[in-house]
Amino acid sequence: MPNRYAVAALLFTMALLAATSPLQIEIKEYDIPTPHARPHDPAVGADDALWVTEQMANKLGRLDLKTGQFREYPLKTPDSGPHGLVADKDGNIWFAAIFKGYIGKLDPRTGTVTEYRIPDPRAKDPHTPVFDQSGILWFTLEESNFIGRLDPKTGEIKVKEVPTAQAVPYGIVVTSEGTPFFCEFGTNQLASVDPKSMAIREYQLPEGARPRRLTLATDNTIYYSDYARGYLGHFDPRTGKVQEWASPGGSGSRPYGITTTPDGMIWYSESGVQPNTLVRFDPKTKTFAERAIPSGGGVVRNMAATSDGRVYLACSGVNKVAVVTPADSSHRANRNEQVK
Repeated sequence: MPNRYAVAALLFTMALLAATSPLQIEIKEYDIPTPHARPHDPAVGADDALWVTEQMANKLGRLDLKTGQFREYPLKTPDSGPHGLVADKDGNIWFAAIFKGYIGKLDPRTGTVTEYRIPDPRAKDPHTPVFDQSGILWFTLEESNFIGRLDPKTGEIKVKEVPTAQAVPYGIVVTSEGTPFFCEFGTNQLASVDPKSMAIREYQLPEGARPRRLTLATDNTIYYSDYARGYLGHFDPRTGKVQEWASPGGSGSRPYGITTTPDGMIWYSESGVQPNTLVRFDPKTKTFAERAIPSGGGVVRNMAATSDGRVYLACSGVNKVAVVTPADSSHRANRNEQVK
């Protein structure tokens, strides 16, 4: 018998049509110095620097927005394939080496890279990392079908196999209560992890959904990009309620990278339209605004939001990163309040 979350998801799922308007933003793009680097995931580092994984160049990159200087940090293991990344509170940059099966930590002050090898030989492809409130690093393992946790204080890594076969664990977030939630991109499910026991609980989404990336909303609910059906989805962990809205680009729009800015707006990219678009969804009015990415985007696989409301993009196919600055009056008012 399906659990109450699955029933609630089916009962409350709604495909809602929303108005779409032009998105008033500034998009500034920067070239990656190494050709064909395939910038994959961005992250916000110390001093709001833009960090990015250069998957095919075997490097991490750092863009200083104050000077425009782009510095690259080579990894010590060849062909590591850096994928997801995240900064810790001390300014270190942690990344998932999806090709060589380890979690890495870069100290930007020295350029030193520390590698943490996963003890279970079945867990081969760490994908996306995220920190919880206690400093534990959680990460997905895509084709291996595992979830992992790393304690930076001890270096200990534990992994847990996902109950559903070929679930393809992908995007991951941590709620304010410290519970990791992740996408099961290979099926129509989300899942949560008990941070102590690592027990995994799965939650059913509408038939045919394929959630790829997640973002935590300011109200502690979760939005996801439904890559297969062209929807923006919303999941409430407290009730199991699911809502969904057709993305402006239609059923073939392939929503992918997604994030939330401090003003509560949900941002994501449509990778299935040419050029790729950047879409902003207002949870209060249930309306969309969109704009084409100047370079075309080349598939925006992930994005990250700064504390002052800008959005960082990794534009894989065009070898660029981008900084998005909202230009509407509501954003300026929000930034002024933060300054005060």
